[in-house]
Amino acid sequence: MTREDIIRMAAQAGFAISKWDDGVDEVMDGDNYHIQTDQVIDFANLVDAAERNKVAQWMIDRSYATGHGDTVEDLLKELAQSVREEERELCAQVCENMSLEWQNQPNIAQAELATIMDCALAIRARGEK
Repeated sequence: MTREDIIRMAAQAGFAISKWDDGVDEVMDGDNYHIQTDQVIDFANLVDAAERNKVAQWMIDRSYATGHGDTVEDLLKELAQSVREEERELCAQVCENMSLEWQNQPNIAQAELATIMDCALAIRARGEK
């Protein structure tokens, strides 16, 4: 979130934004309390960090990821990657757990088993691209 984003959101929330001759921005709330823009930005950054930490903790609690990331977007990308990996592994396991239809005919059973294992390997390999 940029400084301009925070100032724009403060204005949208009803704060009056003033720029003084010395270049210092000032924010005034409805009761005309003067707050330095840097204080509003510090506050917004604290809120942003708290939300990021909340998302990271949710991910860690569910063993999706380590929760590393500088932004919530980074954490969501990490979460999406973890979910894809988990889904790929579950699909590969479905293949590996398939029963052979031709168990009584060793040549066909061997080909079936090879096909099953090839499918599982191909699914897992999609994560290595």
